[in-house]
Formats: sequence, structure tokens, C-alpha cells
Amino acid sequence: MRSVRVRILAIFAVLVIAGVGAWQLLPSEEENTTPVTVGTSDEVTSLDPAGAYDAGSWAIYSNLYQSLLTFRSGAIVPEPDAAERCDFVGQKLQTYRCTLRDDLTFSNGTKITAGDVKYSFERMLRIKADAGPSVLFPSLDTIVTEGRTITFNLASRDATFPQKLATGAGSIVDPARYPKDKLRTGDQVDGSGPYLLKAYEPGVRAELVPNTAYKGAITKTGGAVDIRYFDGSDELQRAWEAGDVDVTHRQLPADKLAGLDPADTEQRVTEAESAEIRNLVFNVRADSALSDNRVRQAIAWIIDRGPLVSDVYRSTVAPLYSLIPQGYIGHSTPFFDAYPQPDPKKARKLMEEAGVDIPLHITFGHRDDDANKDETAELIRQLEKDGLFQVTDKAVEWQAFQKGYAAGKYDAYTVGWLPDYPDSDTFSQPLVGRDSSLHNGYASRRMDALISATQQYGDRSRTSADFKELQELVGEDVPLVPLWQKKDYVVSKAAVSGSQYLSDGTGLWRLWELSWI
Repeated sequence: MRSVRVRILAIFAVLVIAGVGAWQLLPSEEENTTPVTVGTSDEVTSLDPAGAYDAGSWAIYSNLYQSLLTFRSGAIVPEPDAAERCDFVGQKLQTYRCTLRDDLTFSNGTKITAGDVKYSFERMLRIKADAGPSVLFPSLDTIVTEGRTITFNLASRDATFPQKLATGAGSIVDPARYPKDKLRTGDQVDGSGPYLLKAYEPGVRAELVPNTAYKGAITKTGGAVDIRYFDGSDELQRAWEAGDVDVTHRQLPADKLAGLDPADTEQRVTEAESAEIRNLVFNVRADSALSDNRVRQAIAWIIDRGPLVSDVYRSTVAPLYSLIPQGYIGHSTPFFDAYPQPDPKKARKLMEEAGVDIPLHITFGHRDDDANKDETAELIRQLEKDGLFQVTDKAVEWQAFQKGYAAGKYDAYTVGWLPDYPDSDTFSQPLVGRDSSLHNGYASRRMDALISATQQYGDRSRTSADFKELQELVGEDVPLVPLWQKKDYVVSKAAVSGSQYLSDGTGLWRLWELSWI
């Protein structure tokens, strides 16, 4: 994921008196037990952690489920959560062993065992859902349990394996409630995280209450939280302006974010350096109009990030010229070095060499929401303005869109990406490795070798050269074009405490930090 540096634009002093299992804020005369309402335009695609690999789903997983490891706020090294301890065995980085805590129960009261951990991983890998997280564990070979000990045997070295365990992909589920060979349906959750799911209406609301039986790394339990899901940024803004939500995260419209005043005492604004990125992804399968990398290179010569940054996103994003964003080991600028300025003449020459029809007809897929509308219009304008491409616009509902690009229905499509863990590996293997989460058909032996090379060292500073070479290869093969990197914004009412900790760059949504002043 990233080396995170959180920049708080407004911090309000709060006197906190800590106690065991509870905390009190002064000078309140009595505790406010009203749930804090959090609004987001992200979507939960599945309550089953074997079935989703997206920001909205993983945000709620980090509250309802428990993994062996987790991250403290801003940390890059995970620590035990459901585990008592975890370590690599020996120097080969191919055997990882954890000892499970002895005091854990699922929300239905069933005691959690090492066998449940083994079941959860093997089930996720067996189901291998198109939109699931199995792509994170290509090297996981076998899992062996003995008592409370779980041993993960890897087919190859992977220094980032502990960080992957700390993600939503490592969520532990109850074998009695989650079928071994298919996803669980319905609106129920049986986890062991810091919250219980009291009520759920897909796409509308999730009501969370503290799990008093939780045991793990979190020492401060939060209050009740209601999550409200909105169909796009504009709808979220209307709810915020109407006072219907107390906290907003991901994402108010760009013009609203650009106009936020950190001196406004009616609200609190947290702006964090973020590694959220967005890529224009290409279907490289043989039956795609973009199967020839010269045509993809031509598009790299056409794309102009300036209007996207200034006009579409009102400078709330920064131009991105690499697979790995700023703030991460190995970050470089291969797309600026190779394609420094838009040049339609060079693009046309490459397309003529490829022998394709000009204009070339392509289908452009994207999520159908207002946040993508202006970006899509600008990208299509750039593709068509010099007569090189003729674009068919395909705006699709989020879950159908995921299935569509996995099935190769679009020649090009835009996908945002949030880091899963604080390491550059989260931008390489899941995005350009064989059988990547982007499902664009890209595969390269040289790329696989470079990804493997970056996973060899526990000292991550030794990976910089390999990551830079990896990014240069992306610039040559062009399975995607990086577009922008975005800051992260959390906006809350002044009466809410802890909103500055809600998003901290570790991939967790820390709802337990929220409370009323």
C-alpha cells in the first residue's frame, strides 16, 4: 500500500478520560447513544469476503470480520489481531506460522478454531470468484493446522504475505454458515470483528452495533454506527447539506471538495495523502480491438491528464505517470518519460504500423454514476478528437460492470484502485500479474519474474530497482494507462470526534474511532 502521512487540516481539542472497555468525553453531562451516521458512495457488492475485492465491501469487512493480523493506524507492519503471534519460519520466506488466540468466538457464539482459519482461506481459493480476492494469494500452496497453530506453506518467497493476511481477504468465517464451494447469500454476517451487523439493506443502509465479545488488537470499542449508501457523489452531497449524515467519506463531488474551508467551525475536514489511483485499462485479448500493443501505445500518446486534473477534478487529484503512485518504494514516471506530451501524429503512425482501421471502433466501459460522467466524457473527447478512434460509451451498473470487464466485454474501461496494504506490491501483482484482478487478459513472463523478484526481500528498500523496471515494462506493454492519484477527504460535523482516524491509508475503515463529543 503506501507510506502514509496524514495531514490534518483541522484538529479540535478533546479531553479524553480512558477507562477499561469505555471512555468518557467531557464536558458532556450524559452520553449520546445516537448512532453516528456515515455516508459514502461506495457500494458493498457482497457481504461474503470470498466474493468481493472492492473498497466498499472491504470497508465493512474490516469492522464485521477479523483477520489473523491487522494494522495500527498509519503503520506499515501488521500486528496480531485474531492471532497471538505470527512469524516467518526460517529465512526462505516460504513458511508463515500463526498461533490463534484462545478466546475468540463468532457473533453466533461458536468458538473459533485454527480449522476455521484454514477453512476460510481454502474456501476463498476454491470458489475463486471473478470479483473475489483469491488473486492476492497466487503463491499459497498448502495450509496445515495443529492445535491453535496455522502454518501457511508458500510455493515461492513472498515477503508481503503477512500484509496480505491483514486485509479483507484474510477474513475468518464460520464453516457452519458459509458454504465451502459457493458464496453465502442473504443479509446475515457471522464474524468476530469489533462490530455486529444489526440490520442491512443492500445499497441503502447498514446498521452496526459494538460487538462486546470482540477480542483482538482494538482496545477502544466504538459506539453504534449507521452507514448510508448513496447512488453517486451528487446524492451524497445532498444528504450532507440536508444534515442527514454526520460524516462523509468517498466521496463528495470534486467541486465540493475543492471548495471546502478548513476554517469552517461547523465541520471538520481531514485531508490525507492518499494512494487512491485510477487507470484506463485495456482488454489485450486476441479478439479485442486493442490486442496490439502499438494501438495501446497510440492511446498513451493521446491521453492528456491536464484537463482531467484541472477541469474534471478541480485539482483534487494529481496526474499519475506510473503504475505505483507517489509515496511508495520504486515510484517512477515511465509514462511521462515515454509519452511526455500528447502527440496525435505519433499515435497515428503507430496505428498505421499496426494495420488497423482508422478510425478504430472501440467500446469504452465504466461505472454508471455521476462521479464518472465528466471523466468519461473528457476521455472519449480526447480519443475521438483527432479522428483516430470511434468510441461507443457503455455506462453500466457497478456489479454488472465488474462482471462485464471480467468477461472481456469492453475494449477499454476505467477502474479506480485503493491499496490493500502498505507496500508497492499491492499495485503490481493484483494489477499486472497473471490472472490479475483487472481481468484484461494481460500476461507476461518477464512481468511475472519481476513481480517475483520484488517479493524476495523482507527489507523492502531492496526492491526499488525491480519495481522501477516493472513500471518501465508497463509503459512498453501498456496494459493500462495511469491517469491520476487522489487525496483522501473525510468531512464530518463538528460534534463528531475521531473522524480524522476513519481513513488512514492502511486499507481499514476505522468506524470504532467515531463518537459524539
